[in-house]
Amino acid sequence: MLMTAISVAGSLTAGNPLLETYKTPHQTIPFDKIKNTDYLPAFEDAMKIHNQEIQAITNTTQAPTFDNTIVALEHSGSLLKKVSSPFFNLMSAETSDELQNIAMKAQPMLTEHYNSILLNEKLFERVKKVYEQKDKLKLNAEQSMLLQNTYDDFADNGANLNETEKGTYRELSKELGLLTLNFGQNALKATNNWSMLITDKDMLSGLPADVVDMLALNAKKAGQEGWLLNLKTTTFVPVMKYADNRDLRRELYTAYSTRCIGGEFDNVENIRKITNTRLEIANLLGNKSYADQVLKHRMAENKDRVYKLLNDLLTAYKPTAEKEYAEVQTYADKHGAYFKIQPWDWSYYSEKLKAEKFDLTDEMLKPYFELENVKKGVFGLATKLYGIHFIKNSNIPVYNPEVEAFDVTDEKGKFLAVLYTDFHPRDGKRAGAWMNDFKPQYMVGKTDSRPQITIVMNFTRPTENKPALLTFDEVTTFLHEFGHSLHGMLTKCTYESLSGTNVYRDFVELPSQIMENWASEKDFLDGFAVHYQTGEKIPAELVQKIKDAENFNAAYFCLRQLSFGFLDMAWHTIEKPYTGDVLAMEKEAMASTQILPVVCGTAMEPTFNHIFSGGYAAGYYSYKWAEVLDADAFSVFKKNGIFDKKTADSFRKNILEKGGTEHPLTLYKRFRGQEPTIDALLIRNGIKSQN
Repeated sequence: MLMTAISVAGSLTAGNPLLETYKTPHQTIPFDKIKNTDYLPAFEDAMKIHNQEIQAITNTTQAPTFDNTIVALEHSGSLLKKVSSPFFNLMSAETSDELQNIAMKAQPMLTEHYNSILLNEKLFERVKKVYEQKDKLKLNAEQSMLLQNTYDDFADNGANLNETEKGTYRELSKELGLLTLNFGQNALKATNNWSMLITDKDMLSGLPADVVDMLALNAKKAGQEGWLLNLKTTTFVPVMKYADNRDLRRELYTAYSTRCIGGEFDNVENIRKITNTRLEIANLLGNKSYADQVLKHRMAENKDRVYKLLNDLLTAYKPTAEKEYAEVQTYADKHGAYFKIQPWDWSYYSEKLKAEKFDLTDEMLKPYFELENVKKGVFGLATKLYGIHFIKNSNIPVYNPEVEAFDVTDEKGKFLAVLYTDFHPRDGKRAGAWMNDFKPQYMVGKTDSRPQITIVMNFTRPTENKPALLTFDEVTTFLHEFGHSLHGMLTKCTYESLSGTNVYRDFVELPSQIMENWASEKDFLDGFAVHYQTGEKIPAELVQKIKDAENFNAAYFCLRQLSFGFLDMAWHTIEKPYTGDVLAMEKEAMASTQILPVVCGTAMEPTFNHIFSGGYAAGYYSYKWAEVLDADAFSVFKKNGIFDKKTADSFRKNILEKGGTEHPLTLYKRFRGQEPTIDALLIRNGIKSQN
């Protein structure tokens, strides 16, 4: 794929490591050689090369064919992708003010560059001529999908517009790119900007010792004495769960829930501008709403089917969620609460109720989930299911000393992929957890160019006294992101744009969410969960307690996810520019799902990166959509055995290896033998009985 770039390499800036052939293991990115100042020149040179490649496709005198137009387009821009990959991955995992300033310059350039390709009339004419012959070309399934996607990419990005409209589209898309970039930067900066120093240890009553140690270490690193709180998940979650001091919980909750409302990092107006700009683009392309534009290329197909899913789940789960809230309130009343449970009380009293009902807490489990052991367990699960192995390769350069790189091989020792793991929070890393690729998989002739995958998380750090001990939720998150990585590592496709996780957004969460099912399985936990001090295997009765508590407040958590889905759809089904109160939109959209009281002046949407700066706009419902799929799919493993090789082989062959080469429902039915139903999810969550 780099042949075109190499043939014109004489025009490249000399000495820029981003533009050279990487002389590293598996041609991995030489992070140790790249400087921030290399990026802008590399972007500029790579765009020039890409333009030359596009001109060669457009100006040929040969009649347009699948190979000289569609495949040539697929292979073009490889150098630009090579430059973009480390830059935008680091923007999420290891950013800095300098990188963010570069991004503000690079983003408009890149938007304009890709617009110029997708709005190129001569190029689109060639694509159309091939597309119009699709029934005569005798293409296989993957080729047909590539042709369809290529045509849709042009049509969905303004190729059919007139010249005036194309000019409008260019400006709107450039503006949208900057708005979404600014939204994400504000969310990160607001999170990093807040801290609270505690000098009275009694205020930390109830917090586990390792959390107190972590807060002390925070203060020490900041050159302060005491305990330093911040808004990172590793602080926020344990304070909400365990801090006896209600005022402390309320203060942290309020800070967390008002991060980007007003002030230097305000995102409220950004939300209005982002959604109105998306609507304007959708209207320009002939759609009533942004959701109408997006959902044409999703399993759900249209907003009516999305709302049906959300409303069906709301109807099924809300009565149970209301009972869960009442049970927590009753427990709080019995233990001295003189108030109605507020959002900053929910986790605290829920955790105490869970401990009383099931004799189970995070603190009982964490000693058995030392990070190194969990890694062995998760990697070992992939070995049992798919026969793959992970060998640490210290010769592969990494972007931070905490990051590790692994060679991934198959059962015969053949190289499959590189996997990078990045586990702990840093100021330069955004919140949450995600998987991405530094290099996707594709075929060059008969040569299979294997992928380089990264999984990034924000797990509890080791302290001066203890190794990194994970909560059960963190173990589940690890399995989730690792499932995405399997999708990226096991893929076997011809074309880069169809390989790995390049699938419909409401299908991409199936390979990740299905992995979460193993988290509570005794046979899985027995393989790695040992006490970090004594080496004692996790007791069977403790595993049983995990199973017993599996559905504790499951309905509440379902409604929480549904609330995000309804909010996403509310913003992206508007058919007129929104001029109203942004925070009021959130309250109205989430009203049907609300179990806890709504706190005036707080909101989650100003830091809702998934839909306002990520790829989930009009797509957040996909987590619940995929949950239906994963429950249904895992029922096959439960029936045949959770390590059943035949079932795993079928899932690998029909789902993981196929990427986006066929319609996801076709792939799913090939594995499952039928369309998915909601029943398995309702049974798993205890909403519906097995019979």
